[in-house]
This record gives sequence, structure tokens and C-alpha cells, in this order.
Amino acid sequence: MSIKSFFKNLGPGPIIAAAFIGPGTVTVCTLAGVNFGFTLLWALGLSIFSTVILQEISGRLGLVTGQDLSQLIRNQPGKPLFRIFSSILVLTAIGLGNAAYESGNISGTNLGLQVFWDAPVLNFSSFEVQTGNLILGLVAFIVLWLGSYKALERVLVGLVIFMSVAFSVTAILTNPDWSAVFAGFVPNWNDDSLPTLVALIGTTVVPYNLFLYASLAKNRWSGSNDISWMRRDIAISIVLGGLVSMAILMVGAANSSSEITSAIDVSKGLEGVFGSFAKYLMGFGLMAAGLTSSITAPLAAGLVICGIMGWSQEIRSSSMRASMGIIVGLGLLFASLGIKPVQLITLAQLANGVLLPLISGWIIWIASQKEILGNFRNKPGHTILAVLIWLITLALGIKSIMAVLGVSL
Repeated sequence: MSIKSFFKNLGPGPIIAAAFIGPGTVTVCTLAGVNFGFTLLWALGLSIFSTVILQEISGRLGLVTGQDLSQLIRNQPGKPLFRIFSSILVLTAIGLGNAAYESGNISGTNLGLQVFWDAPVLNFSSFEVQTGNLILGLVAFIVLWLGSYKALERVLVGLVIFMSVAFSVTAILTNPDWSAVFAGFVPNWNDDSLPTLVALIGTTVVPYNLFLYASLAKNRWSGSNDISWMRRDIAISIVLGGLVSMAILMVGAANSSSEITSAIDVSKGLEGVFGSFAKYLMGFGLMAAGLTSSITAPLAAGLVICGIMGWSQEIRSSSMRASMGIIVGLGLLFASLGIKPVQLITLAQLANGVLLPLISGWIIWIASQKEILGNFRNKPGHTILAVLIWLITLALGIKSIMAVLGVSL
């Protein structure tokens, strides 16, 4: 297999990596490094492995059935009541949730942009408009409006490469203690680190990415003959994305600043290592992370909404443009006006807490059915491994629901 053939047949995996490395991931990984050093690197390794397993099942379902997960839910046989419940849950968690999270993606991108340019704030009688958020939200909207799937892949691959370079170079220049780094892959936790451990796994194993990859995979490849390419694509992309997350954690561990509230604050603690260059690397990395998520969140939501409703999922169709536009518009509204959609985010967290174990358990069950996947169904060993991963998603779901309800472990 030639290098040219290898790159030609790689698919939308980088979009998934771009989707889970957003401002939230950057912040969680940074604070994990600041507060616990390298000791939680093993949790990131576990989350990468879990994500590869679940995304492979998602991609395989898309290739063999020719349908994405939202279409499979819509077309599943059985009682209509279950289909209606499933559809409402998915629309709430993915549609409403991504609209709320989009504001954080846009604001996070602007935080990185502020390192290079402090965009003016427009003051009106009763509110302020953050022009940086406005510009970045419009950029995301234009890319989605004009782009094709191939164009989006190229844009996001480029951003992921730049983001990877920014964070990886920053991590290496901190000159970490490599023996301590490798020791961080030995499982170890306590009561204080448990919430951060759960957050690290939860920020990588994302429900909407399962829907996104099944849809992109079935459009990228031609059926079950390309399953081997799909597996290479998702494994390479998720592992590289996970390495970026690890690099961010390592940067956080090297920080010497006393007050940390965001990833940008870490650059202040790194100035003793390599001067003011630190803030530019962190700023560029955060801007790239935010922009990739600002593009993928509306894309995923659009695909889910149109799949559930039975509308066209072609990216330039009026249904996709309207769905993506609503998600970006709401995020832009919240971010530009400084509105914190706490209630929406709380509802989305609750819905995602229910959705993650349900959808992961459902795809594992579907992938084990011979009448659906034939010879491409899960083998017994694969099913056992997937069930172990499902137990992790169940724990994450319970933790998310408890956090919303204000219940502690």
C-alpha cells in the first residue's frame, strides 16, 4: 500500500478528533495537569481506547446498513412509542445541547483570538456585543454554508494539524520529567481526582460524535468493502487527537502560576520557560480548538435533526443549512450578547447523561445482530469488550445526571 493510496482513502476521522478537542477539552485537560500533574494520563488513554471502540461500531453500522444512527432510530421496527421517545431524547440532547455548547465554542475561540487581537466591544443601551464572538461565529457559519464534506475535511484537517503542532511544541518545550509522564499511565486515583477523571473521559467519549461519524462514513466510503479503511481512519484520528489532549495536560502540569481559571492563564505560568512565546502558542491552540468545534457541533446537530425528521442530509440542502444555521445562530446570540445559557446546558447535560449509555448500549446490541450486519456483526470477544466500555459510559451518564440534580457520590 503506497503512501498516496493511504492518504487518499483516509476519511472523516479528523473531523471527530476536531469535534472532541474543543475549548472544554482544553480547559479540562489543562486543569487536570495543573491540579494532579501527570497522574491522570491513564484516564485519557482509557478514554481514547473507549472512543475508538464505539466509533468503529458506529462507522461499521453506517457502512453496512447505508444509514446513520438517527436514520436507524427513525426506521427501527417495533412500537412507535419507543421510536418517539428515542427521537425526542436524541433531538433534545444533540440539537438543544449543541446549540448551548456552540456558545462556549465561539467564546473559547475568541479567548484564543484575544491573545493576538483584542476585538472591540459594542455598547448599546441595555447590552454589549462581543465583536470577536460575532466575527468567529460568522466564519463558522460561512464555512458550513459554502462547504462540501470534502472541503470541510480539508479545513478541519488543517486546523487539527495546527492545533496539534501548537500544543505538542508547547508540551515538549516545557521539558517534562519523562519518567513521571510514563508513570502517569498507571491507573491511580483518589476522591479528590475522581470528578476530574470522569470529566477527562466524558470530554472524549461524546454522544454526538457517534451520530456524526456514522453519517460521514457512509457518505465517504462505498459499503462494507471499505470497513478496513474506516477502521484505520478512526483509529489513527482518535489516537492523534488523544495525544493532543495528553500534550495539553502536560502543559498544564508544567504551569507555575498560582491562579488558574482557564487554559490561557497557564501561558502566564510558562513564561519563565520560553518567554511571551507561550501565550501565542496557547492562544493559537485554543483558537484552533474552538473553531473546529464551532464547525463540527452545528454539522453534527444538522445531520441528527435531518436524519430524525427524514429530511435531506446533503450539506447544501435547505434543510441542512437551516438546521446548522439555527445552531450557529443560537450559539452566536448567547456568545455575542454574553448570555450564559445555563438552563439549556443543564437540560442538555441531563439529556446527554441519559443518552450516552442508551445510545452506546443500543449500537452495541444492534452491531451484534446477524440479521442487520450479517458477517460484519460483533464477534463474542468484541461484544464483551464493548460491554465493558458500555459500563464506563453508564458511569459517566450517572455522574452527569447526579451533577445536574446536585447529588454527590
